[in-house]
Amino acid sequence: MPELPEVETVRRGLQPVMEGARLVSVEQNRADLRFPFPEHFVERLTGRRIEALGRRAKYLTIHLEGGLCIISHLGMSGSYRIELDDGAETPGAFHHDRSKNTRHDHLVMNIEREGGGAARIIYNDPRRFGFMALAEPGMLDSHPMLKGLGIEPTGNALSGSLLAGLFAGRQAPLKAALLDQRLIAGLGNIYVCEALWRAGLSPLRKAATIATPTGRKAARAEALAFAVRDVIADAIAAGGSSLRDHIQTDGTLGYFQHSFSVYDREGAPCPRPGCSGTVERIVQSGRSTFFCSRCQT
Repeated sequence: MPELPEVETVRRGLQPVMEGARLVSVEQNRADLRFPFPEHFVERLTGRRIEALGRRAKYLTIHLEGGLCIISHLGMSGSYRIELDDGAETPGAFHHDRSKNTRHDHLVMNIEREGGGAARIIYNDPRRFGFMALAEPGMLDSHPMLKGLGIEPTGNALSGSLLAGLFAGRQAPLKAALLDQRLIAGLGNIYVCEALWRAGLSPLRKAATIATPTGRKAARAEALAFAVRDVIADAIAAGGSSLRDHIQTDGTLGYFQHSFSVYDREGAPCPRPGCSGTVERIVQSGRSTFFCSRCQT
């Protein structure tokens, strides 16, 4: 499933084309994805200006004039394709390839771009695990899909002190706590594995142990906060730079997936300088965890 950096890369790829554009017409090619499309979806979108593209956790938010907002989740296989007069591109930096088969084009937004020119924004989703919802004006933060989400893992707000407070007293494994969307919104399996490796912390460690017995941050809490922010920033920058500098029409964008340190590298030597360990794979709560038991403690 796309994680926060992938969704942010999609947002940045769509933004220059969609922001300020008007939805001339919308083609809905089926009644549902993971969930049914909202009632009167096409009618409510048609004719509106797209004011901004945002992101909350792993959700893309498309803000329309009048305050209406589309909430879009890509699910396992969803992607957007931009079709212009001079070709097509698929914004995003995904670990697994995205479909270009037009059989799975479930929604088409025909837009008139700000300053002139037309474009087609196409949502493609072979497995149909993605979905689209509508948030009424002023109701985005209280929408059931977004309500209760924790802090974003970007920016200095995610500090060692904050993590120590969030995890104080929690006996769950550290990896499970990091994946709890009520605490930190948008972190997924890939980047949690990577962040824990960067911080030198075991995914099996109890979450509470990054704080002192009195709930104050320990040094490992600051290291973890820095690692989370750093790995997310690196992944976003990799996708962003590929969109700016080298857009290919077949959608092969983003290069962070080629520089994982531990994720999906079972049996490989640990890349940490001076470590003689090997990357291991275990299963936690039904998900694969990749780590080095020698240097992650």
